[in-house]
Amino acid sequence: MNLSLHSIDGKNHGEVTIGFELIEDGRGTQAVHDTVVAFRAGNRSGTANTKTKGEVQGSGKKPWKQKGTGRARAGMKRSPLWVGGGVVFGPRPRDFSKKVNRVTKQLALRKALSARLSAGDLVAVDSFTLADNKTKTFLRALDALKIDSSSSVLVLEDKPGKNLLLATRNVPGVELASADSVNAYQILLCDKLVVSKPALEKITERLK
Repeated sequence: MNLSLHSIDGKNHGEVTIGFELIEDGRGTQAVHDTVVAFRAGNRSGTANTKTKGEVQGSGKKPWKQKGTGRARAGMKRSPLWVGGGVVFGPRPRDFSKKVNRVTKQLALRKALSARLSAGDLVAVDSFTLADNKTKTFLRALDALKIDSSSSVLVLEDKPGKNLLLATRNVPGVELASADSVNAYQILLCDKLVVSKPALEKITERLK
């Protein structure tokens, strides 16, 4: 499959060939689901914590004698039945991460890219090198590529330059990612995907 190649000023620079096989059928849907679930689970901190009756502050002394007072039996002030006592079956620190093997991740990435290519949401540029680090320079480049600045955009570069890093960090809805670390979730989350030619070659190497 060939894709039109543009410069950041909107001019046509010919075509670039997609070097990996696209997935047109339903294959890979489960791989995308597993990868997205694992990515979102890995972002959970898992630090929620409550104290049990053995951890809350307080004495272990029996508040009153077992019999003869007319009151209910009580063993300690740290009991979950008392105000300030421990919590029963509360959340504890845990690891939410899930393991996804390399082949599944590759299939999910291929499926996500195939979906964006089929929908016409991928824009290829020869290079996304900016002359300066100003935000308006980056927005001018998006406008030249006919990309609405109000939509969410994922910019993929092989090795993002300092100017690009500084120019994109203050733009709402714009994310900058490296071609060797981008995942299927990032690709599916954005409205438009801008990929440089070196980044496309790097992704092709990952999918071989």
